Amino acid sequence: MGVVVTDAEVTLADVLSLRLAIEEPLEDGTELVLRHRTTGVERDVLLGSPGARAREATLAVSLAPLELSTGRWDAYLRREGRRSRLRSVDPGFSLDHLDAYALCRRTLAYRSYRTRNGFLALKISDAEPVAEVRSIWFREGRFEVMGLLAYTGLEDDDSRHEAVMTLERRQTGAHLKSTATVQGVRFHAAVSLVDVLAAEPDGAGMWEPALQVEGVPTALRLGSRLDDVDGKRRRLHYPSARVDGVLIKPCYTADDELRIEVGG
Repeated sequence: MGVVVTDAEVTLADVLSLRLAIEEPLEDGTELVLRHRTTGVERDVLLGSPGARAREATLAVSLAPLELSTGRWDAYLRREGRRSRLRSVDPGFSLDHLDAYALCRRTLAYRSYRTRNGFLALKISDAEPVAEVRSIWFREGRFEVMGLLAYTGLEDDDSRHEAVMTLERRQTGAHLKSTATVQGVRFHAAVSLVDVLAAEPDGAGMWEPALQVEGVPTALRLGSRLDDVDGKRRRLHYPSARVDGVLIKPCYTADDELRIEVGG
């Protein structure tokens, strides 16, 4: 069909906005088809014709009415039963846009992206409130973390919210609390590494950090998902620290949730 996506974005209103470079006008009856990569379920939207013999066309498709489930959806154009995958030259990544998108309270998060082979696709995931990690470091005997509160509905302003960071070892029930600072949707938390060792002096294992924030009804897990790096457990590694000969290092789970590993 000679159609290439030059710009793709899911707006704050969950509308898929596309700009297309086209060799000839899209004919009446052309459909945009979204196909779930795992289940094969399809959703289609009738596009019609954008007009005269233009070199460009713009499309806007509201995603919520399509009732798309979580997962990855590949995009196709279909005409008279023949369909082809929709090529894209837009990498579909803007950290500023993802930050702005995450400020609203949502149940599903929609994101457009370009596949490795150069086609348009959507990634849809659950959007429960989380503490999105942006920076991690060891300093002056402390573990420190900074980031953004996502999908909480809090305003990105100068207001301060009472908060604490908790660390838990589910295997033993050990529990630790430390102070945290939340201003608007930005957070900073720190914990003494000596306190971490003292809370569980005889055992190595994983500690699960979380934030408890005034005005947010549930504890926020710390993780990193608002970017284009999948599989952080294998691909992202932070510097470690040693306290009294015990190795302490941050790491990620298969679901991109942050953990603090002691004695690994």
